[in-house]
Amino acid sequence: MKTNRFRLVFCFSSNVLLSLWKLKEMTIYFDYDKDQVIKGLRYHFLTRREIKVLIIMVNVFSIGSAILFFMKKIQPISFLIFSLLWLVLMLVIWRIMPARIYKKAATFKDKFSMTLLKDGVELANDRMSRKWEWQDFSHYVESEYFFHLYFDQRSFFLVPKDGMKDIPTTQLFRDAFRDSIARYNK
Repeated sequence: MKTNRFRLVFCFSSNVLLSLWKLKEMTIYFDYDKDQVIKGLRYHFLTRREIKVLIIMVNVFSIGSAILFFMKKIQPISFLIFSLLWLVLMLVIWRIMPARIYKKAATFKDKFSMTLLKDGVELANDRMSRKWEWQDFSHYVESEYFFHLYFDQRSFFLVPKDGMKDIPTTQLFRDAFRDSIARYNK
């Protein structure tokens, strides 16, 4: 019974928030946590099609070389090379690429405010303010800690869920991103 009551209250409050957002602007304030950003960047890399294909190919060759090595069809050096290739690939994707991007990007060291508008979002910090219309985004993806707002296949902006004070606010942003971005990208 309590679960149903929670769902009813949650649905009601989400609808109220969504209605309020349609009437006026809603703003969140956030900064970035390094560990969460690195996990978000990993998620981005691992969802890329070319990275998936590369991982699958290296895994197939590594498994194949292991089978051939144990059947004594190839020399140990071949097995070692594919094992090292797999290890290097995982190290690059899992550690090096996200850490390099985090270190290079000044964005992750700033504090931001993001205002949800009817026609887009406005992002601001101490030095600048930038507004994007909904049609500027190609799509969005939700991960454990972020909403990834994509401009194209390679450029995106991470919106931390930590900046949203409660579940209804998170749901409001989720609904706004889903409905507004999808409307312009059918």
